[in-house]
Amino acid sequence: MSPLIDIYLMQAVHGLTYGLLLFLVASGFTLVFGLMNVLNIAHAAFYMLGAYLAYTITLHMNNFWLCLLIAPPAVGILGVLIERVLLRQAHKSGHMAEFLLTFGIFFILGQLVIIQWGSVPIPVSTPELFRGNIPLLGTSYPIYRLFILGFSVVVLILMILMLIRTRIGMLIRAAVSDSDMVDALGTNVPFLFMVVFGAGAALAALAGVIAAPFISAYPSMGLDMLLDCFVIVVIGGFGSLWGALIASLMIGQLQSFGVLWVPRFAIVFQFLLMAIVLIIRPSGLFGEKE
Repeated sequence: MSPLIDIYLMQAVHGLTYGLLLFLVASGFTLVFGLMNVLNIAHAAFYMLGAYLAYTITLHMNNFWLCLLIAPPAVGILGVLIERVLLRQAHKSGHMAEFLLTFGIFFILGQLVIIQWGSVPIPVSTPELFRGNIPLLGTSYPIYRLFILGFSVVVLILMILMLIRTRIGMLIRAAVSDSDMVDALGTNVPFLFMVVFGAGAALAALAGVIAAPFISAYPSMGLDMLLDCFVIVVIGGFGSLWGALIASLMIGQLQSFGVLWVPRFAIVFQFLLMAIVLIIRPSGLFGEKE
């Protein structure tokens, strides 16, 4: 196999890894929008909190695996409290109030992170089990990136099984399609909203924990992820989980090969793709027309 093909295959693996990491965050973002019709700007801050909690837990307990057990539930509980105490009240005032509330929460959490941890990027230790490199496609490849890839695939499979095989998964899918009908049939839709909002926050924090040893923890990581998530849900279609998956993989590959081909303009490609999709299909690849 030629060296050029090896390089392209390696970039494809990079893109797949990052794309699946994007999906962990974007899936909760698009589910909350599809179910609650709320563009939750604070979602990206939950991702950032997961990364910083991973740093703190690793620093004091020297155990990365505890981060996976502690950080997502902690951030999920925070998400539940925000939905129950703040967002549910804002819901009565309309979508603009919800947008402004989540926008404010995003910046408040960002400032609290700077106060607590500072504004300098903080490296997070890679788990000892996944340190080092292994031979792959004629070169060495970080083991931890392969862990991100495998872990993301496992979470994706578990999410699919949960949404397809469990009762709460069926209720979520039904509520995304028609929440009023689900409410009329006797389901406690506000409680379902709260569960999905908390689960989305926990999933974003889980992605933050996984990403921290890969990209470190830094205050603007939430904003960076917010831009990617917005592009993903627009391309995939608001409320479509499959659309979020396909769009995440597309953005992952675009960023990976964009850095290889045109490093200075790599970020432009995803917005160019979004513009093309909106021209051809304004509702997104898998979105339903209003």
